[in-house]
Amino acid sequence: MKGAVTMTDLTIFPADIAEMSVSQLAQLTPAQKLEVDVNLEKAIAWLKQARTKFDAALKQCYEEQAKAALLESGRDFGTAHISDGSLRIKFELPKKISWDQKQLGEIAERVVASGEQVKSYIDIKLSVSESRYTNWPPALQQQFSTARTVEPGKPTFTLSTDPLES
Repeated sequence: MKGAVTMTDLTIFPADIAEMSVSQLAQLTPAQKLEVDVNLEKAIAWLKQARTKFDAALKQCYEEQAKAALLESGRDFGTAHISDGSLRIKFELPKKISWDQKQLGEIAERVVASGEQVKSYIDIKLSVSESRYTNWPPALQQQFSTARTVEPGKPTFTLSTDPLES
């Protein structure tokens, strides 16, 4: 890939980046900014891969024992503490709950039909997809506009080099 920074071209290492102030980073040359960006992306990818691999190793090594400790305490989920020599391991197995939206909708209709307040039983969050909203006629958009708030998200920057440069 033209314009790519290779490992032999490194002049700014991750440790250097951590020591630099925001102002110092902002004053880097365009080539150095590209190098920092590439170095950070590589470091993030490496760390994610290493974390995934190590987490799999911990799971392979301790999950069975930790789940057994949970079951011994009469629980399927929660926190268990186990040991491996002098190493203490805190194992957390959270519940992951999901609800069938169609069935919840039907239940909500029955609750309303019986005269009860559905909010007493079910958390309801209403939303409108942005693509749907922008395709509505202006009169319909106007009815909803006071309920709509637009705020900026987190900006991102993608760095690359001009393909004409080498």
